[in-house]
Amino acid sequence: MIKSNSERSPTTGNRTASSVLEAWEKRTALVKHQNNAESAANDAKTARLKALRLEKERLDALNPPPAPARKARAAKRPVAR
Repeated sequence: MIKSNSERSPTTGNRTASSVLEAWEKRTALVKHQNNAESAANDAKTARLKALRLEKERLDALNPPPAPARKARAAKRPVAR
């Protein structure tokens, strides 16, 4: 038996312009939401790393590393000409 349009379930694939537009808008909203979430995660990571870098720079400024020992120069060898 053939079902009329009113008897079909909405999952059978009735493709109207409005349903296509709604699906496109849902996907667009989902992508925008995912991009915003990724951006927020990257911003949080950047802020955390910046705070760590600034703390390390502050500690390095308070406790400078000792100057490296100078290496003794090797004696010059005479050059045969």
